[in-house]
Amino acid sequence: MLSIDNELFEAVGAMAAAAPPTPPAVRDWKTRRANIDALYGGLAAAAAHDDRVEVVDFTVPSSDGHTLPLRLYKPSNVPNALVVHVHGGGLIAGSVEGYDHVCRRYVSQAGVAMIAVDYRLAPEAPYPAAVEDCVAAVEWAIEHAAERVPGARVALMGDSAGGGLAAATALVCRDRGIGPVAAQILVYPMLDDRTALADPAVEPFLTWSVADNATGWQAYLGDTYGADNVPPSASVARADSLHDLPTAYLEVGQLDLFCAETVAYAKRLMEHSVAVHLSVRPGAFHGFDQFAPDSRVARSAFADRVVFLRNL
Repeated sequence: MLSIDNELFEAVGAMAAAAPPTPPAVRDWKTRRANIDALYGGLAAAAAHDDRVEVVDFTVPSSDGHTLPLRLYKPSNVPNALVVHVHGGGLIAGSVEGYDHVCRRYVSQAGVAMIAVDYRLAPEAPYPAAVEDCVAAVEWAIEHAAERVPGARVALMGDSAGGGLAAATALVCRDRGIGPVAAQILVYPMLDDRTALADPAVEPFLTWSVADNATGWQAYLGDTYGADNVPPSASVARADSLHDLPTAYLEVGQLDLFCAETVAYAKRLMEHSVAVHLSVRPGAFHGFDQFAPDSRVARSAFADRVVFLRNL
C-alpha cells in the first residue's frame, strides 16, 4: 500500500495549509505562474546561500535572434564537467533566480561548473522557443567549455519541466549533430503531454496535478495540444527512436504524476541501448527535495545526484 514518507508528510501539510482554498482552473496559467514563482521565491529565501561559487551573468543569441540570458557557476576547484541546468516551473513559470541556491549547491558539492538557462516561458513564447534556448546554451557550452572550463565534458540537467526540456534538448542535439553531450540528468521530468490521468492511489499526494499538467502543456503546445502530430522535440515520450542519446540519470517519486512516464521513458531508453540509472523514491511526491531538503529521502536523492555529477 502506498503511503507518504513521514518527514515529507509534515512538509506537504504545511504546503496544504498555505495553499489557496480553490485550485486555479485549467488553462489559468497566470494564477499558476504567480503561485509557483511565489513558492520558489520563498524556498530560495529560506535556503542556505553558498557564496564560495563564482557567478557570471551573460547573454548569447538563440536560433531566432532572441537574446538569451545565461548564468555561469564555477566552483573553487577545476571542474570535470560543465552542466547546462534547466529550471522547473511547468513550462509556464520559474526562473534562474528561483533556482540560484539549487545550482550553487550542486556546483559546490559536486565540483562541476553549471550554466543556468533563463529560457522563454509559455504561453508568451510557445514551443519551440524554450527548447531552442536550451539548445543554444548547449552549443555555447560545447564551443566555450575548453576556454572557460578546460577539459570539461558537457551535460544536461533539469527537474520537472526543466527535466523534460533537458531530455528534448538531448534529442535535438542528437538529430542536429551537436555534441558531444556526456549525460542527461532528469529529475522527476515532464516528458509526455498525453499524461491526463492520475493513479487513484497517488492522486491525494499530487503537488503537481492533472489540471496543472494540462495547463502547462496547453500553454506550451498551443493548438497542437492533444493532437497526434506533437513533435518529439516538444514531448520526448513521442520519439520513435531513442538510439544514440546520452547516458541518462532519471529520478522520480512514487507519489508523483510523472512516475509512470519517467519509468516508461527509462525502459525505452534501455531498449534503445542507452545506459540508464533509474531511481524511484518510495513515499516521495513531486518536488520533494525542494519542499523538504533536509528530509532523509531528499538528502539521499541529492547525494546520488552529486555522485553521478562527480563521475561525469
